[in-house]
Amino acid sequence: AQLVMGYWFPEIDGWIWSAIFLFIIFMLNYISVKGFGEAEYWFSLIKVITVIIFIVVGILMIIGIFRGAENAGWHNWQIGEAPFVGGFLAMIGVAMIVGFSFQGTELIGIAAGESKNPGKNIPKAVRQVFWRILLFYVFAILVISLIIPYTDPRLLRNEVADISVSSFTLVFENAGLLSAAAVMNAVILTAVLSAGNSGMYASTRMLFTLAKEGKAPKIFSRLSPGGVPRYALIATTVVAALCFLSSMFGNQVVYLWLLNTSGMTGFIAWLGIAISHYRFRKGYMLQGYDLNKLPYRSGFFPIGPIFAFVLCLVITLGQNYQAFLADKIDWYGVIATYIGIPLFLVIWFGYKLVKKTHFVHYRQMDFPEYDENLNK
Repeated sequence: AQLVMGYWFPEIDGWIWSAIFLFIIFMLNYISVKGFGEAEYWFSLIKVITVIIFIVVGILMIIGIFRGAENAGWHNWQIGEAPFVGGFLAMIGVAMIVGFSFQGTELIGIAAGESKNPGKNIPKAVRQVFWRILLFYVFAILVISLIIPYTDPRLLRNEVADISVSSFTLVFENAGLLSAAAVMNAVILTAVLSAGNSGMYASTRMLFTLAKEGKAPKIFSRLSPGGVPRYALIATTVVAALCFLSSMFGNQVVYLWLLNTSGMTGFIAWLGIAISHYRFRKGYMLQGYDLNKLPYRSGFFPIGPIFAFVLCLVITLGQNYQAFLADKIDWYGVIATYIGIPLFLVIWFGYKLVKKTHFVHYRQMDFPEYDENLNK
């Protein structure tokens, strides 16, 4: 939020914007879960409408109705190393940024506890995720690559705070929409608030669940009259206040550290999800349960979770492989990239040692029979 607002108000200290937006997000989650849902609906609607308009404008430019994109089309994929510049290793190198951008699809499972008719609505939402990622990420990037060649000098101005050279903004500017930078800045701001809003909700509910299971202090399991775990919300907000460090040490440095930490732990979470899904299905079938009784059954098992596990592991470990190939290892860069791994291991092994947990075999897994009444 500091970086975005700095585009309009460069003279105002960034920490002020952090405080304002953190307070807004806190209050949206503090009042009731309805406040979170309503805010997220409008934030998401703005993003969806913008991406749809972007794709439509892009297609019109590609087919020649809108001018401003010379040699738009497959020509851009024939320049130099396009379309996959740097090959597989380069793709692994940027995967953390990509993952950071669309991590959060797993929040569907967290929202299930406070949704109406989860047995019907959650499977429906899960099935839509694939198509939304295909449309809003893959197809949007395809449109960008067909309009703007990777050799465009404007793309090399890669300062974190320089929002005006966003590839989305460049496409609108090429179409003659000169106010695109300001408009996209506003859209980016809503996207930032949406990410913060959903992140605050998810983190609070995860801490609440841990407290209910005895894996975190019991105070975080207390609910307000409206059903909001406010103590867990306050604790989450305190962690979110790390954003104020960006004013003390420089926006770009702290931003990248927080981004790498969040992105890395996100991939670690996905590793855990892949393992959990694989073991759930194996144990469920081994104990003779009928898969047809599950409200949702993921396809491509067991290839799906195995593929997800391998891919996430490669991305997690290969993020900053260049640092180890140089004559002198850049330990600062290594720590900045991989800080999430030791953080996770300390917490995970620490809990295991304190609680003396043990590995659960397939035959020992507990599977309560699915009940249609759970939907009501």
